[in-house]
Amino acid sequence: MNSNTKISIRFFDDREVRAIWDEENNKWWFSVLDIVGVLNEQDDYAKVRNYWKYLKTKLRKANNELVSATNQLKLTAPDGKKYLTDTLDSEGVISLAKHFPNNKAMAFLDWFTYSDNSIDGQSKKKAYSFFESNLIAESEIGMTKSLQQIHAYIFGGLYDFAGKIRQKNISKGDFQFAISHFLDNTLKQIEQMPETTFDEIVDKYVEMNIAHPFMEGNGRSARIWLDLIFKKHLKCCVDWSKINKKEYHNAMVLSATNSTKLKYLLQNALTTEIDSREMFMKGIDYSYYYEENE
Repeated sequence: MNSNTKISIRFFDDREVRAIWDEENNKWWFSVLDIVGVLNEQDDYAKVRNYWKYLKTKLRKANNELVSATNQLKLTAPDGKKYLTDTLDSEGVISLAKHFPNNKAMAFLDWFTYSDNSIDGQSKKKAYSFFESNLIAESEIGMTKSLQQIHAYIFGGLYDFAGKIRQKNISKGDFQFAISHFLDNTLKQIEQMPETTFDEIVDKYVEMNIAHPFMEGNGRSARIWLDLIFKKHLKCCVDWSKINKKEYHNAMVLSATNSTKLKYLLQNALTTEIDSREMFMKGIDYSYYYEENE
């Protein structure tokens, strides 16, 4: 597996389904164990592995071609190491799910076969390719212009306001984001904020989140923006897979008045793997996962 391999993590009911891209055959391969765990609602790795062993034996006896369709590829496990893992392509996953006669299997198939032509699906593909884009000049990192470029890149052709600063007021729950009338001045003030230390960078990120300059897509754009600032000044980035969705949401809500919790989460998730495409792809997967409805 070379350094350019695309890795993806999908989330079904808050459970990870790991996937790896096959450049030669132009398709994704999905971890069988992850899918078995999802379909059986089982988190115990040993039990999942044993069930797959049992099912494989049963399928072989029935001369089912599903087992021979599996492909062993290296995927990163929770302990951070890579292990050879049984994988199936999309057709194989659909066939496997049909061997689980329960409501969970039906819901899983609905989710798995959902078209990537949605705005989220299309923008996520664009976000993946941002890693190779070299779009933003070093001098622009941390400026509003760089955030606009990220937003325009990800959502261009999907939203007519891609990359454009909003002209309307928006809120989330009871929280009112920066008043649109004063937004230009607010963004200029944020640009002037220092960004040489970890605390300064997170403070700047918090203020940009409160500003919420776009009508949609602020979180996904701002997390890439934050990582670019970390890379520029601290030679590190965030391993978003280490930050729990609920904890992140709670920390972001609190950050408007107290950013201690957010800083704790980010500090403990920093990594020096700034050139790792796998780390970036994983970050995009988690970033989109954070935005999924609760």
